[in-house]
Amino acid sequence: MIEKLEAVLLWRWVSYASSSSPLDKKKKKEKKRRHLHEFLIISLLKKVIGGELSTPGDRTCDFGEGEFWRDEGKIRTRLVRTESKPKMNHRSNGTAIGNGFGSVESEYIRRHHRHDPADHQCSSALVKHIKAPLHLVWSLVRRFDQPQKYKPFISRCVAQGNLQIGSVREINVKSGLPATTSTERLEFLDDNEHILSIRIVGGDHRLRNYSSIISLHPEIIDGRPGTLVIESFVVDVPDGNTKDETCYFVEALIKCNLKSLTDVSERLAVQDRTEPINCI
Repeated sequence: MIEKLEAVLLWRWVSYASSSSPLDKKKKKEKKRRHLHEFLIISLLKKVIGGELSTPGDRTCDFGEGEFWRDEGKIRTRLVRTESKPKMNHRSNGTAIGNGFGSVESEYIRRHHRHDPADHQCSSALVKHIKAPLHLVWSLVRRFDQPQKYKPFISRCVAQGNLQIGSVREINVKSGLPATTSTERLEFLDDNEHILSIRIVGGDHRLRNYSSIISLHPEIIDGRPGTLVIESFVVDVPDGNTKDETCYFVEALIKCNLKSLTDVSERLAVQDRTEPINCI
């Protein structure tokens, strides 16, 4: 999937570089730069998902356009892909639900992840199973004011308001990505149902009218408490891109976030299980 998008973006960048079309030179240069940055970020995402690069807190390394992450020595994190990730029908009415989802997952999506995309939008949902108890994973996800606790591409976040619905956060994105800032509003937060929804309302990126929902559900994995995480989104398709390209790009970003959420949560879960009990 990522290899396909990587090839598309590289082809577009090369075509802009060699095209003889009568585009204004400034516009042509900007399109060339934009698609090169998109190609670079997809190359990075492929490395993150493949385990070559890791999550926040590890040593940084230079990747041409900016600083990113890698493990020291042997890769400690397992390959994290969305186990139940099916082929998505991005053009369906409502959130795309593929045949790869189980009945339980599909029911959760039907109940909590209803989007109504317009013709110029795409929508999709991803699923992740995490070997950590729900309360631990939720303690990371619910922190609207501190998304950098698990989202690897965020360098800084300043939240305004009392962290209630309607609160706004200003996010700084790590260098090297095709964006530097994002302004996001908290749309919904339910500590009982473990649901968080945000909407992007500004920033120097191409994710216009982006809205996402993430929900957590308890489950048992290998005899231990685990967490089923479902994240869905709807977003405008930028001019010059297809619905598939847009969904592939956003899905790759979400996969990186879910990988990092898994790494951080499972590491904390192991610490909780091995932490000695102080006897009084």
